[in-house]
Order: sequence, then C-alpha cells, then structure tokens
Amino acid sequence: MRQRNRYQYISVCMVNIFVAYGTLVSMRNHEKNARELTALYEISKLLGSSLNLKQNLHGVMRVLAEYLDMKRGTVALRNDGEVSIMVAHGMSHEEVKRGRYRLGEGIIGRVAKLGIPMVVPNVGEEPLFLNKTGSRKEVNKENIAFLCVPIKFKHEVLGVVSVDRLFEGTGISFEDDVRLLKIIASLIAQSVKLHKDVEKEREAILTEKENLRQQLKGKYRIENMIGQSDRMQEVFETIHRVAPSRANILLLGESGTGKELVARAVHYMSTREKGSFIKFNCASIPEGLLESELFGHEKGAFTGAMFLRKGRFELADGGTIFLDEIGDLPVALQPKILRVLQEKEFERVGGEKTIKVDIRLIAATSRNLEELVAAGKFREDLYYRLNVIPVYLPPLRERREDIPPLVEHFLRKYNEENGRSVVVDREVLNVFLNYEWPGNVRELENTIERLVVMARGSVITPGELPITMRDSSIKAKYGSQLKDALPLAIEDIEKTKIVDALEKTGWVQAKAARLLGITPRQIGYKMKKYDLDPSRSVSQ
Repeated sequence: MRQRNRYQYISVCMVNIFVAYGTLVSMRNHEKNARELTALYEISKLLGSSLNLKQNLHGVMRVLAEYLDMKRGTVALRNDGEVSIMVAHGMSHEEVKRGRYRLGEGIIGRVAKLGIPMVVPNVGEEPLFLNKTGSRKEVNKENIAFLCVPIKFKHEVLGVVSVDRLFEGTGISFEDDVRLLKIIASLIAQSVKLHKDVEKEREAILTEKENLRQQLKGKYRIENMIGQSDRMQEVFETIHRVAPSRANILLLGESGTGKELVARAVHYMSTREKGSFIKFNCASIPEGLLESELFGHEKGAFTGAMFLRKGRFELADGGTIFLDEIGDLPVALQPKILRVLQEKEFERVGGEKTIKVDIRLIAATSRNLEELVAAGKFREDLYYRLNVIPVYLPPLRERREDIPPLVEHFLRKYNEENGRSVVVDREVLNVFLNYEWPGNVRELENTIERLVVMARGSVITPGELPITMRDSSIKAKYGSQLKDALPLAIEDIEKTKIVDALEKTGWVQAKAARLLGITPRQIGYKMKKYDLDPSRSVSQ
C-alpha cells in the first residue's frame, strides 16, 4: 500500500511539473524557465526519493537556495493550534527551535490560518513580520522581501512554505515567485499528506502489535498454566527463577507435556518480552533445508534462491528462539549452532558477511540427549551449552491430580467454542484418572474436544469414550495381564448381580435364585465363591 501511494505521488509530481512549465514558458525568458524547470524536476525527485520527510524537505530548501536564489527557506507544519518550523535552510538549530507561531500570529501564523499567500516587500517596514527565529540580522535593511504561501492538500492547510528574497536594485516579479512557490507547495503538500498517512498507519500497526503482545503475555503467563501437583509446582518455581536471566534453558519431557507453553512463558516473563519469539521444530524440515531455514541464505546461494532470506536466528535477534526436538538436529549442523551460542554470530548460506545476533535459546527434546552423546549422534560440547538450566516436565500419568482441573479447563474452552454446555460423568473422570495418557496433555485436550463435539446429550458417558481408552481402563482396573481382563470383568458383573438379588429378597437364597433364574444350589456356590455373608452386605 505504501509503495502504491508513493508511485501515485510521484506521478502527480511529474504532472505538476509540466503544468508549471506550461504556465511559466509564456511569461519568462528561456534562461529563467530552464532554471525553474530544473529546480522543479530536482524537487520532485527529492520528494519521491524516500519516506524520510524531514530529509526530503531539507533537500527541497537547498534546491530553492541554489537554483532560485531563495534564501532561508523554511517549511512550517500545523499541529495542535500552532505552526512550528520543521526544516530550514541557512538557520541554526537554535533559530529553528524559536520558530513557533500561534495561528494568526505574524506572517507565518496568518498564512497558516487564512490559507492565502502573503508577500512582505520589505521586512524592515512590516510590523507583522516578527523575526522570531532571529536569523535576519539585517532585518532593518531595505533589501529583504519575505514570501509565504500555504501548503494545502485539497481544502486542508497543512502548513506554510516561506523564503527570503534579497533585492539589489533589480526588478523581480513577486507574482511570478508566488506562482512558482505555490506549485512547489502543492508538491510538498502531497508528500506531507503521504507522510502523515504512513505515520498513522505505522502507529496503528505498532498499537496493534503492542496489544497483541500484551494479550500473548497474559495468555502465556505461568499463572495460566494448570498444575496443582507438587511436580508442576517445582517446574513453576524454576521458571520464575530463571526467566529474568540470560541463561539457556533445556526443556526435557515426553511429547505433549507443554514444553512450548513453558518456553513462551519464559520469554514473556523475561526482559526480552518486547522482542520476537521464534519457534522452530528441528524434526519438521528435511535435513538439506535446515541450514537455510535456521541461518538464511543469500540470493543465488543455490538453485531456487531467487532473493535474500533471513533465517530464524536473524529473525529472533533481540528476542528468544525456541528449538523444539533439538535431539533430531543433524550432527553436521550442530557446530554452527554451537558457534551461535558461544560467539553470537554466523553467516548466511552462500554469504561471507558475519552477522551478529543477540538471542536467548530455549531448546526442547523428548529424547535422551545423554544417550545420543554416548552414541556419537549429538555433540557433547553442544549438549553442555544447551543444558545450562534443565527443566523436566513430568508426563500426565505422573501427576494425575492435575487431570480434573485440566478436564474442567478444556471443557470450558470447547464448550464456549462450540456453543455447548457438556459435562462428564463421574465414571468418565474415573476412566481418565486410570488411563495412561501416552500423548499427555495434548491427548487429553484433543479427547475433550472430540467428546464435546460428538456428545449426544449434555452428559458424556463412558460409552462415548474411544474403545482404546475403555479397554485400557479395564486393564488398569483388573490387572496387568490382558488375558485375565475379560474373566475378571465377568466375575465382577456376576458378583454385583447376585448381591443385588440377595438384597432385594432380604438375603433369602431361594427367592434370589428364582429372581436370577438359577438353582438354590448354584447361588449357594456363588455366595461361597465370592465370600458373601448373609449377616453383612458387600456395600458396607
């Protein structure tokens, strides 16, 4: 959008130049026309050269002095009921600072308020000329004229352009000068308007970025992570202690235990919170592309490298880089990672320029790095550079007391997302507590989302759980040997049915037998097998 506006602006500049030329050719001699046209051309180039408005306007005032003999050129812009000189040629910094006018004050203030040009033939005889800057030491001499025209975009007065003309007995047409200055002011107006639009857009982007950063900071606060178990409380304490430091952190634990959440929490609790948080999974990219992804490449570095590309380390400069599954990092690439950690520098693929970066590295792995080091698949020196602060995240099966609050959290989240109000049956929670959760918290979250979406009613029952989860629950309840699970489950059901029948018949065996459809002898055998005493109930 900015580039398009800029090109449109340059086109308008060129149109105005030719309009100016057509106006002036019929009125002035060839030499003056050539000089003025050259000045307009140079001014249009300057205003279209960059988005640095102040630098561009300095160049414009210099052109006025060199090509058109207009001295002490200034551009003053309106802001909050006053007009302040932004740039000036031939004035000191202190003189520019004094150039502030209320609307209607002096010549500059009056032109900014009324939006019409003004000419002072002799500043020494004009009481409205205030000489606030103090730059005109010869103000009482009778050879200084002051020309001031408004900078207008459509009907809005953005500021004023002013210049001094020094006369030495030669006749100069103020009318021609004002006409020329009005053309130049119109070019400046478009540049000022474009600059204001870009600044407004930039401020909106920065505000949005800060709002998003604050939202992310709130979302990834360690207080928002769920874990009331002793194991997780130890993890949280460690994070609080190491987050403000510059130390590298190695997060250890099975997949799905929340290593990325911890990494983000560390970033937003550190002094680097305003920097970037760049994450990268070392196992997700083919080995041949890893170096380019991490360190970037120069244009033409290899086939298909059509332009320069920054890598993850360069993008993370001033912030934090999170390398997940670092145990899968190829051995050939590990020395370059080690160099970044030790020297804070690297070269892009195909490049010779050394790039310095200030990053904090948080690495994570579900593999045993010590075993990889022993097997020669991971550099020992890199392992020790990474393992400055090791943090182990326990699997969900080792902190089962965290399952109920996690279930409650995910139920609330996915009920809101799907417009439902589903709850889980107590038996379902028991199944969750007995399940091993090989996928850890990630598996629990995905299970809750699926149950909420697919629930037939408002209460999730054990029959709606995945068959693998139900089978695992039976195995956990009735023993570790899968071949004994079915007989034990059948015996448990049989015992429950016999007790129900006996309680309904007041423990009269003959009546209970008839209710169950078996003989009194059979029920007596079953009572002996299950150690059922008529003098006490099983539920006691």
